[in-house]
Amino acid sequence: MADYDENEQQMDCALDLMRRLPPQNVEENLVTLLEVMPELTEDLLSAVDQPLKVRQDATEGKEYLVCDYNRDGDSYRSPWSNEYDPPLPDGSVPSDRLRKLEIAANEAFDTYKELYYEGGVSSVYLWDMDDSFAGVVLIKKVNDGTVRSKGSWDSIHVIEVVEKGRQARYKLTSTVMLYTVASAAKGDRLNEINLSGSLTRQDDRELPVEDANAHIVNIGRMVEDMEFKMRNSLQEVYFSKTHDIVNSLRSATDLNEARNRERLQRDLFGQLKSRNE
Repeated sequence: MADYDENEQQMDCALDLMRRLPPQNVEENLVTLLEVMPELTEDLLSAVDQPLKVRQDATEGKEYLVCDYNRDGDSYRSPWSNEYDPPLPDGSVPSDRLRKLEIAANEAFDTYKELYYEGGVSSVYLWDMDDSFAGVVLIKKVNDGTVRSKGSWDSIHVIEVVEKGRQARYKLTSTVMLYTVASAAKGDRLNEINLSGSLTRQDDRELPVEDANAHIVNIGRMVEDMEFKMRNSLQEVYFSKTHDIVNSLRSATDLNEARNRERLQRDLFGQLKSRNE
């Protein structure tokens, strides 16, 4: 029991440390952590979200994203051709019913990422479970640094679906990893500003299901709502807070002028409030 508690505490500390380190260096940091605590290798590899990698489907000529959810051994399954690379004859694949749903979901989210990301790569993977099915929606957009800023957005949306007649219960766990680097000039590492971090949120809904395609609509709506909320949270945490901190350290305008402006705003607010009363 004591060993279990100690391992659990080590795992919590390791995950807390990984959450505080830059997402763009997660692979390097994870390797270092595994060297220190090799006994947690399996648990950490399954628990730590890593930046998504892009591969090319040789059969269909399309890009797809790889992660633990489409991996079997050392091979990764493409959502476009349903084939593994490197080839794996006995690799796990979804049932015929679920494969049709997976194809439709990939087409739907391919359109979604063009609307909201104006590019990038998306992949959807589904797998059968005893009582229903589960899946993951992956989206990656990279700014390659052709201008004075570069960055990456990785979305990982894991969804569990339990069908109950004409209703279905959806449990969504979403993680967004974001990093942005801005500099005065391209390649100017001395004047870089690096903002990076990750955010995880959950949602749970019970929605009507008229037919199989309703799953795509329901999952799509939940992912869309979640990404909207998480983007606003990231903007508030990373950008608005940074702006406030910088202003509190060194004002961009004369402090007397700033105080006069605040005083004028309070006076105007008080006058408007008294009129409404």
